[in-house]
Amino acid sequence: MSADKGTTTAAVKAPVSATSKAQSSKNRVNINSASATQLANGLTGIGAKKAQAIVEFRSTHGKFKNINELSKVKGIGAELIAKNIERIAL
Repeated sequence: MSADKGTTTAAVKAPVSATSKAQSSKNRVNINSASATQLANGLTGIGAKKAQAIVEFRSTHGKFKNINELSKVKGIGAELIAKNIERIAL
């Protein structure tokens, strides 16, 4: 039976490590690696449309070098960035 428990534990750990690439231990969302769904779920005021715009901007222009570059994405301004500053990671 102990082999079954080990298998179950390994299966439970896999999704956590996949999520950790987009989020740090403080539940920040990494804007350079998060999916549109992760962005929409993790950032206040960011819905599916804005989240997709972030992903498309990142694909076209490369990784964000600083958080304020988010303001270059259509629909995202300084106020929205300020509201999420504690949730955003690079």
